[in-house]
Amino acid sequence: MIPTERLQQIKERLEYVEARMSSGAGDIAELGREYSELRPVVTQIEEWEQLQADLAEAEALLADPEMKELAEEELPLLRERLPMAERAVQLALLPRDAADSRPAVLEIRPGTGGDEAALFAGDLARMYQRYAESHGWKWEVIEEQLSDLGGLRELVVRIVGEGVFARLKFESGVHRVQRVPETESGGRIHTSAATVAVLPEAQDVDIKIDPNDIRIDTMRSSGAGGQHVNTTDSAVRITHIPSGIVVTSSEKSQHRNREIAMQVLRARLYDAERQKIDNERASDRKSQVGSGDRSERIRTYNFPQGRMTDHRIGLTLYRLDQILQGDLDEIIDALTSEHQAAQLAEMEH
Repeated sequence: MIPTERLQQIKERLEYVEARMSSGAGDIAELGREYSELRPVVTQIEEWEQLQADLAEAEALLADPEMKELAEEELPLLRERLPMAERAVQLALLPRDAADSRPAVLEIRPGTGGDEAALFAGDLARMYQRYAESHGWKWEVIEEQLSDLGGLRELVVRIVGEGVFARLKFESGVHRVQRVPETESGGRIHTSAATVAVLPEAQDVDIKIDPNDIRIDTMRSSGAGGQHVNTTDSAVRITHIPSGIVVTSSEKSQHRNREIAMQVLRARLYDAERQKIDNERASDRKSQVGSGDRSERIRTYNFPQGRMTDHRIGLTLYRLDQILQGDLDEIIDALTSEHQAAQLAEMEH
C-alpha cells in the first residue's frame, strides 16, 4: 500500500518550494536542487492519481447504457496500467542515496594473474572510460602506473557528470577474466582478476581530517611507465595514520597534488564510513547487489565464449566485445532494478 498522507506531504512540499523560488526567498541553489528531486516524484504521483480517477469514472459509466460499451473497452487498459503506475510511485518514494548525484573516484588495480591481470586492468579502464565518454562525463586521471607490457599497475580517476556515482556504484568488487593471454604460447586459457572500487566523492562537511593524523611526503614523480622523470620533487604521498590509508598523486604541480591526494583520502574515509554503516544495517539483507564488498567476485568476462556473467544477479550476456567497448547500460540497469526490488521488499516487511 502507498501511504496517501505521505504523498500529500510531498505535493505540499513541492508547492512550498515553488512559492519560495517564485518570491526569490531563501537559498535559490538549495531550493532548485530540492525542486529537481521533488518534481519527478510528484509527476509520478499525479499520473497514478489520475489513473485511479479515470478507472473510477469508467466503472461508474458501466451503469450508463449509452456509455457502457466505451467503458468496457477502457477498463482493461486502465487496470493494466494501474499496477505499473503504482510501482513507479513506490520506486520514486524509495530512500535516496545521498551520494548518488556526486562525482566518483574510480580505482582499478590488478589482482591475481601477474602481467595478464595488469593487461586486464587496462581493458577495464578503457571500458569505463568509453562508458564515461558515452554519457558526456569528465574523466580526470589522478594516478596512473603502467606495467612493462602496457597494462595497469594502478589507476585512480575522478569522474564528474550527472548521476555518476548512481550509475557506477555497483561496479565495486573483483572482476575476473578467462582468456588465452598474449604471452601464452600454448594456447591455454588463464584466469586472472582485477579489483574495481567506486567511491563517492566526499565533501568537506562529510569528513573532517585532523592535520595531526596525516603525514605528507614529497618525492620525485615519474611519468608513464617511468620513462619521463621530472626534475622536481613534485609527487605527493599522504598517509592517514589512524586508518593506514596511503594516497599518492603525481601531477606536475606539488600544490595540485596535495589537493588531489586530500580529495582521494576524503573519498576513501567517507567510503569506509558508508561501508561500516551498510554492514551494520545489512545483517539480514538478502540482496548482494549493494553490499559493496570489495573482495567479492562480482563478474566474469569469458573471451572464448564471448560471455559476460554478473554473479550477483545471474545475468549472462553473449556480447563481450560491445561490453568492453563501454556498452554497460543493460548491466547497470539490471543491477539497479535488482537493488530497488530488494529495497521495496525491505520496506514491505
